[in-house]
Amino acid sequence: MAQDDSIFIGASRKPDDSYQRPEELLLKYGNRHGLVTGATGTGKTVTLQILAEGFSNAGVPVFCADIKGDLSGISMIGEAKDFLTARAEAIKLDPYEFQEFPVIFWDLFGEQGHPIRATISEMGPLLLSRLMNLTEAQEGVLNIAFRIADEEGLLLLDMKDLQSLLANIADRADEIGTRYGNITKPSVGAIQRSLLVLEQQGGNHFFGEPALKIADIMRTTRDGRGAINVLAADKLMMNPRLYATFLLWLLSELFEVLPEVGDPDKPKLVFFFDEAHLLFDEAPKIVVDRVEQVVRLIRSKGVGVYFVTQNPLDVPEAVLAQLGNRVQHALRAYTPREQKAVKTAADTFRPNPDFNCATAITQLGTGEALVSTLEAKGVPSMVQRTLIRPPASRLGPITPQERQKLINESPVAGQYDQTVDRESAFEMLQKKALEAQKAQEQAQQQANTGGGSGWTIPGFGNDAPAPGGRNTGNAPRPRTSNRQTVTEAALKSVVRSVGSSVGRALVRGILGSLKKGF
Repeated sequence: MAQDDSIFIGASRKPDDSYQRPEELLLKYGNRHGLVTGATGTGKTVTLQILAEGFSNAGVPVFCADIKGDLSGISMIGEAKDFLTARAEAIKLDPYEFQEFPVIFWDLFGEQGHPIRATISEMGPLLLSRLMNLTEAQEGVLNIAFRIADEEGLLLLDMKDLQSLLANIADRADEIGTRYGNITKPSVGAIQRSLLVLEQQGGNHFFGEPALKIADIMRTTRDGRGAINVLAADKLMMNPRLYATFLLWLLSELFEVLPEVGDPDKPKLVFFFDEAHLLFDEAPKIVVDRVEQVVRLIRSKGVGVYFVTQNPLDVPEAVLAQLGNRVQHALRAYTPREQKAVKTAADTFRPNPDFNCATAITQLGTGEALVSTLEAKGVPSMVQRTLIRPPASRLGPITPQERQKLINESPVAGQYDQTVDRESAFEMLQKKALEAQKAQEQAQQQANTGGGSGWTIPGFGNDAPAPGGRNTGNAPRPRTSNRQTVTEAALKSVVRSVGSSVGRALVRGILGSLKKGF
């Protein structure tokens, strides 16, 4: 059994397959991150479950994604089954006690848990560009939009805020372009189309308020156990880019919000990133660099990040180097890539002279893994072939009725259920547009009424008599042509330029002689 300063993972085996020793994860190195890998059906989910149980019992909150629904069973007390008790005996887990754990269910769509949201501003242009797979030029336009929003005090909370802001900067492209660079309507249109696709995929459920408070995923119970936050991700996985971007956003928020704590006795929060390959698939270098930076620095915030994936090659080397605690389940080696993955996994462990690591990886049974954790002074332990302990909670999913009961009794019940739509960029831009329209209408009305003063200037089109011989001062005088002859234009120019009485008399004489000639 694990001590108060560690989590019991399982028991390692000698070459003759007999019991050797317990394998544990020291809590003080729990924030040094970790990796759980293995092919489908080899026991990764159970390993994630027993690690989450261990951290919870140690008073450490956990956040994890439930891809298939199986992880929801952690909220219910386990049941004695023959294969579970047999495993407990094999690893000398005595007593083998069952318990349920404090779970808070979350769901971006609000169907299988409390709605979980972020604002457009919190997501930022980098992650939004990644989410919508924008080109470099389109990402540049999005960065300009965020800059304009900051300068003009426009809150970007939900998708309609961003859509209205993009339409606004497209109308002001010439004005904005002189300060920040070219804004083309095709680029704006492409972003708008990407937003529409994102909205159809459920993005409108995620963006908005009330936004998630980080404190709500870092709760502990009255008996000192850490809350296990389970994100329902079965539907979310239909849009893997949204799934990966959301978890990266949450990781970034933790990094931005939490204070520095150095090396605590145990983590402040442990974050499990299941299906981690989705984070790195086709990700631009700037996103990979961001992940590496966050993983490297977030340790000092007391947060441990554990990547769960099928293949160690799914994680870039720069990130892989930051992961000190490792649990490697079985891998298959049928293809060249799979053979390379086995070699990569074997090479990352501290060798054990009792067995060949690369060979052992392909021969591990279900619920068996190669385990290496950080020992004293943070040195990786020698890799051991280990039987993983059985969970204390239920194996498999819970029923919808059980889930709903837990949601109703949750400590955050009612806090996130209703969407709040306060005044933001959409309403502010709409108000500005209405004001501009009214000002234009007033200007047009004044122009039509000669400025609205009621005074008229004879001969300039607003002194024609109304029917009955009475002049209203508003009806325009009919004229046969708006064009002047060359002679008329020249004479009027002379009149304007001559200022003396002699000059005016001369011009009148010329005009009189011309009229007589006609």
